[in-house]
Amino acid sequence: MTAALDRLNTTNPFLTLPYEPAFESLGEDYYDLVTAAEFPQHQLRFRNDQVLSILGLNPETVSDADFIEAFGQFQRRQPFLAMRYHGYQFGEYNPALGDGRGFLYGQVRGTDGDLYDFGTKGSGRTPYSRTADGRLTLKGGVREVLAAEMLHRLGVRTSRCLSLIETGEKLWRGDEPSPTRASVMVRFSRSHIRFGTFERLHYVGRNDLIQKLLDHVIQIYYPHLLNQDDAYLRFYTELVQRVADLTAQWMTVGFCHAVLNTDNMCITGESFDYGPYAFIEAFDPKFTAAYFDYFGRYCYANQPAACLWNLQMLQVPLKAVINSFEMEQSLTQFDAHYHTIYRQRMLRKLGFEIAIDQVTEEVAEELLKRTLQFLWESKISYHIFFAALRQQFHPTWRTDETQIFNQTLDLEANDNTAARLEQWRSFYHQVLQSLPDAEMEHVAKRLRQHNPLTVIIRSEIEAVWEHITQNDNWTPFNQLLNQIWQSVED
Repeated sequence: MTAALDRLNTTNPFLTLPYEPAFESLGEDYYDLVTAAEFPQHQLRFRNDQVLSILGLNPETVSDADFIEAFGQFQRRQPFLAMRYHGYQFGEYNPALGDGRGFLYGQVRGTDGDLYDFGTKGSGRTPYSRTADGRLTLKGGVREVLAAEMLHRLGVRTSRCLSLIETGEKLWRGDEPSPTRASVMVRFSRSHIRFGTFERLHYVGRNDLIQKLLDHVIQIYYPHLLNQDDAYLRFYTELVQRVADLTAQWMTVGFCHAVLNTDNMCITGESFDYGPYAFIEAFDPKFTAAYFDYFGRYCYANQPAACLWNLQMLQVPLKAVINSFEMEQSLTQFDAHYHTIYRQRMLRKLGFEIAIDQVTEEVAEELLKRTLQFLWESKISYHIFFAALRQQFHPTWRTDETQIFNQTLDLEANDNTAARLEQWRSFYHQVLQSLPDAEMEHVAKRLRQHNPLTVIIRSEIEAVWEHITQNDNWTPFNQLLNQIWQSVED
């Protein structure tokens, strides 16, 4: 290994980035030093050129070999950190957690001034692997790439994948036909510090380390709070708002994360770690993405309540430095903030804004209620409904109600559905009529900006994987990524 490091390719831009030892500087109370696994093969399956610009890199000057050297062979001198954390998993506290198949590769300042993490997944065993092999299936990597890019394109605050490399190993898994192919992925995110990072410190009785970590979080991720009175409480209050925002973002795009344990909640309010996720097909509040979520704890409609509960559990370690009553008061703002953002985003999907010269809050509430009721009762695809609204909208809808959805809308043929559609159409027409004619162009633009033509439901992901596993054909995967990137208007 030393000889290999001595031959380090100093022309590789990933190996010469100005990495910052921000988390490392906290000391080994927060992590373990680990090494990466060595893999028999390295095939670059995905590289995220869009992310490179955030790092100040020109994609044309970064080769595939650069990705493989940095993120498949791990030819970097600086230490890799397996982060320590605990977490509540499906409501039960688990102290046997931590980075079990990944580590913090490094931290780099982006061109926007933010600090970003490179975090691995599938890079080998660590002290927290327990009986697992520390590997990531190729299918799991493919799914995470697709989820992150889809969510990013839909305006969700999310981590992204920087690279995905197939490693030539065969893995045995109970939830995939085995043996299955292996991969190593690098995630690009603002932080990997989790709610569970604080929870572990409370569990081991180190309140001093809680305060030290909180000071670090504020300094790096909430610098606008530095030197303010009640900075700790202000951090928690802002985190509540960020998580409420994030949850509203998931709900409006029809995304079910599936595993909202506290070790999967980030202190920057950013979405990450996509396992058994799914985008809903029909609007079904009880839809559950994970086959092992037997009681629907993390079903689609429960996501706001699950995130609020996680924020409440975070108060347990934070009460070492923040007043409990004041945190409870901050948490009471979650529901109102969530509903405000959810309503705003849903209204935009319908083409409108809440404003003095737009629709009122009362009209927005009624339109949203009628829309969700129609989606629930009609069982139409959630995404097809909004895509059809985008594609079929025409300024004549404002003057002629019969033109609204006068083209094909795939509905179950029954009198109740037809009646519900007619009621929805009538109210939508009233809202359009309340706006000036010149506003129709803005309505159409909002529909294009907020309603994707492509959403990766499970059947589409499975079809892509079928081509990969049967014929090693990556063309459908790349085509789907291109569709995702082109699915909404900037």
